[in-house]
Amino acid sequence: MLEILYEDNHLIAINKKNGILVQGDKTGDQPLLEIVKEYIKKKYNKPGNVFLGTIHRLDRPTSGVLLFAKTSKALARMNLQFSNREVNKTYLAIVEKKPPAEQGKLKNFLKKNEKNNKSFITKDGGKKAILEYKLFKKFKNYFLLKIKPQTGRHHQIRVQLANIKCNIKGDVKYGAHRTNKNGGIDLHAWKIKFTHPIKKTSIQLIAPYPENPFFNNKIFV
Repeated sequence: MLEILYEDNHLIAINKKNGILVQGDKTGDQPLLEIVKEYIKKKYNKPGNVFLGTIHRLDRPTSGVLLFAKTSKALARMNLQFSNREVNKTYLAIVEKKPPAEQGKLKNFLKKNEKNNKSFITKDGGKKAILEYKLFKKFKNYFLLKIKPQTGRHHQIRVQLANIKCNIKGDVKYGAHRTNKNGGIDLHAWKIKFTHPIKKTSIQLIAPYPENPFFNNKIFV
């Protein structure tokens, strides 16, 4: 079942569960893009192909708010907002180690290895990746961070946190000690704030926390 956070004639926002693909890949698993297309086709009794544009992406093991465009005009205008860094995104991450400072900014240059679908930090070229983090809560063995990426690089949060030894819980691809039982990682796209591409109003969407004892905490209320 889709958990729809927002829908109008131009946009639809979904609270993506971890383990779900956003777009198709070599696994052949049905992606969220096609699931949402089917929902629109059925709900509005649309004949033929349904237009649905992917505005941004979340990694398969990540959960949280994800936007799609229902019209080409909305897609073009939202792409421009993302390109101009006018979209404000906030993530929550459970990490295995306390960061070196309770809040800070990480700046690195990243390259993507297409063969193993990983990114790595480099001093030789690469694309600039910037994020801000803040320690939100301490648990017995883990720490909760609030993260605001300023760029949208491949696996940016995962690789930059791993670089300061703050591996995301469950993210064995980037050095976590063990997998999570559900196969996901404890990275949640919590909030997104943007200007509506047609109405020009300010919109903020919040994705409810996944079923997780660390996320379901009164500190978020």
